[in-house]
Amino acid sequence: MTAQTRLNPAQSSDNFAAQVLGQLKQDILSGYFNPGEKLKMARLKERYQVGVGPLREALSQLLVEQLVVVENQRGFTVHPISAEELEDIYQTRAEIEALCISQAIDKGDDAWEAGILAAAHQLNKSSHLLEQDNPQNIQQWEALHQAFHKAIAAGCQSPTLLHVRRSLYEKASRYRNYWLKENMLDKVVFDANQKEHQTLTDALLARDKATAVALIRQHILSPYRLLKDSIRF
Repeated sequence: MTAQTRLNPAQSSDNFAAQVLGQLKQDILSGYFNPGEKLKMARLKERYQVGVGPLREALSQLLVEQLVVVENQRGFTVHPISAEELEDIYQTRAEIEALCISQAIDKGDDAWEAGILAAAHQLNKSSHLLEQDNPQNIQQWEALHQAFHKAIAAGCQSPTLLHVRRSLYEKASRYRNYWLKENMLDKVVFDANQKEHQTLTDALLARDKATAVALIRQHILSPYRLLKDSIRF
């Protein structure tokens, strides 16, 4: 579903609300709405072609997920970014991803290994998406990148751990999009990133826990080190 496409109210109310939530959430995560920007109902109604009710329901859910805030009961605003939150998210992510991988190596089966190989193959084929400065291409690459990391973590077989991981991944994606726009079009940076993915894949398939855990921590913290020096908070 794209923006400016009317959502279908004939669907069940739950599916309809989920669709509104999904699109609004993606717009926040991708940076369509900037950190700290006021989310005006008139603009949201026009963009998503829905009424106030579904929008308020979606915004309330995003408030729980800490992607929007309410300021003095004057309406909803995109959650601001900060150097402190950036550090907290990435440091925590590094540990959570490492825990996921550690458990996945212990518990992952043949299907887990096959999922990693398939996701890595798709990601390796995606270099053409970043050959031009196109925000849509960047988001397509990011979707494949997310699928790769999701496939890696899936082997831990812990719904609770995966839920925490997903929440942190989404929060980090707002910051990561800044990094993607500034760095992933740099061939040197992109090639280094892809090499990290391949090295990580090899360690996982070899069930080399110590190497895989060290690699994922390094891989997660690499963009953090760039971001903390490049974003103006």
